[in-house]
Amino acid sequence: MTGDPFVLLRDIMPVSRETEERLAIYVELVRKWQKSQNLVAPSTLPDIWRRHVADSVQTLAAVPDAKRWIDFGSGAGFPGLVTAILLADVEGACVHLVESNKGKAAFLRTVARETGAPATVHAERIEDFQQKFAESVSAVSARALAPLETLVGWAAPHVARGAVAVFHKGQDFAAEVREATLSWNLDVVEQISRIDPAGRLILIRRIVPKDPGSRSIDR
Repeated sequence: MTGDPFVLLRDIMPVSRETEERLAIYVELVRKWQKSQNLVAPSTLPDIWRRHVADSVQTLAAVPDAKRWIDFGSGAGFPGLVTAILLADVEGACVHLVESNKGKAAFLRTVARETGAPATVHAERIEDFQQKFAESVSAVSARALAPLETLVGWAAPHVARGAVAVFHKGQDFAAEVREATLSWNLDVVEQISRIDPAGRLILIRRIVPKDPGSRSIDR
């Protein structure tokens, strides 16, 4: 991305000057930590503002009223840490970043501290986090992590308590939705990605397991 890196971000949702400054700090920290932690694919680093930051801004833009989030498999913090930075000035906001890799968890804590983002880092496996976490949240997110069927299983208890799930998916999104609906009854809304028109943001507001026998019938 050349020129003003914030033009595309502002086109997706309003971004304050303070938020721009926080995001710039974040991007510089990604570049600094990249060699030791391999935070993003090296080929995408030159285009980090579009491929990762702007792409992640779409998450909060999809449900702008959501203040409390869980981000599964946060990695370098896309989209969860971007969401937290966007919510930095929102009272009561909190994003729970779940990342089992200790090095990446340390990176996430560093960025949260340096930017003042309202993020809490959980350095543990998603399954272990799920067993202990009982708070209600507004939304859950994940990007480039796991098949939709797996993500739906993780999101189900939170959606049952009123959360909306927001998952970034690539060009195979339709096949993933079909596979997930073999095991789950889902209320799904698909939004075309502003960054990759072949991809989608998958919004799910209802997740109910199907009868065990229905999978073979649906096939």
